[in-house]
Amino acid sequence: MPTFQTVRGMRDLLPEEAETLNFVICKARETSQLYGYKEVVTPLVEPYELLSAKSGEEIRSRMFIFKDLGDRTVALRPEFTASIARLSTTALKSEPKPLRVFSVGSVYRYDEPQRGRYREFWQSNFELMGSNNPEADAEAILLTNSLLKATGLRDYTFKIGHIGVIRGVLSQENVDDKVQSAILQRMDKKEYDEAFKLIEQEKCRTALRGLLELKGGTPFETAEKIKKYVTGYDKAEAAADNLLEILQLATASGCPVKTVEPSFARGLEYYTGMIFEVNVPELDIALGGGGRYDRLIEVFGGESTPAVGVAHGLDRIALAMQMQKTALPTRREKTAVVIPVKPELKAEALKISQMLREAGVSVEFEVMGRKMGKALEDADKRKVDYAVIVGERELKESSVVVRDLAKHEQTTVKIAKLLEKIRV
Repeated sequence: MPTFQTVRGMRDLLPEEAETLNFVICKARETSQLYGYKEVVTPLVEPYELLSAKSGEEIRSRMFIFKDLGDRTVALRPEFTASIARLSTTALKSEPKPLRVFSVGSVYRYDEPQRGRYREFWQSNFELMGSNNPEADAEAILLTNSLLKATGLRDYTFKIGHIGVIRGVLSQENVDDKVQSAILQRMDKKEYDEAFKLIEQEKCRTALRGLLELKGGTPFETAEKIKKYVTGYDKAEAAADNLLEILQLATASGCPVKTVEPSFARGLEYYTGMIFEVNVPELDIALGGGGRYDRLIEVFGGESTPAVGVAHGLDRIALAMQMQKTALPTRREKTAVVIPVKPELKAEALKISQMLREAGVSVEFEVMGRKMGKALEDADKRKVDYAVIVGERELKESSVVVRDLAKHEQTTVKIAKLLEKIRV
């Protein structure tokens, strides 16, 4: 018989890994509730036209695309924003603004597998639609800070930029929108020479090169340098002002913004304003990122709607926790295994198991038919707290034997007092 392996870029999560991922998912949900975001669940499979509309060349080339049995071209979602934008023009169209929407689940991209990068991975996604004010942009940054703080991660920092600065310069120099997107795609991959080759005007190339060299100093110093440098480029100047205001709002609440980077670009075409990423020293890939996209809703037939969003790589956050040796909360409910001494006592033992489960106790029932010694040995290996031994003599007195597997002590307990005993 062949030995099957996972498909390349996919992986199994063993219990400890699954526990960490579920912990991070739980913290993402808690964050959504703290900030007033309502959860929606969208399909894993969407029309290719929807997902490719404004995702960018890099994402389009890495989608899992196939034909369904109706000969329609569909794809596995590579991210959530397109699905949420679709929802905002249909089922959520009449909802009052601002609309705050949260999603969590797996997404798919045909990337080259490496540490922290898989072809199937988990994201939490937050979208705020209806506000073009800088406090909405700051909220995306601040909720990301709240999420990472809640997981116990340390030393993470934010990098912020503004697509509007570069687009403002390119637009005033009459560079076509499609060429602008191609330039930003190459800048996102730090292929600056290739990006400059797409610019015909020497003045524009010079302006962009100078902008990219504005580094060093504090985030506020860099933001001020950007503002001074783009004087005369009206749209770029307005974008620089917007960046400064967002930076002030985010840092006022103690968010650790480390750098403002004028050359910063992200791989999605739909961004129109502020963009950001968050990193930890242990990983060379971002734990999350997002930005403003004010024209995407129109692409899907909706009204002009300003919006900002952020996605968090939950697998990467879990990996960063592992690398930083971040411990999960240790507080947990006690666990028990219920063992009938004789086969004819199974029904009574199952009844006791169900009573404990209905009270919220995690109970394993001895289903292997092992002798008492082996069953206790197995429970001890798996760090179960208590063994509840159901014997004929004890049952006649409405009692069971409870063994504390850590202390190797046992007592006879009335079934009516069993829950109290286990939860001590």
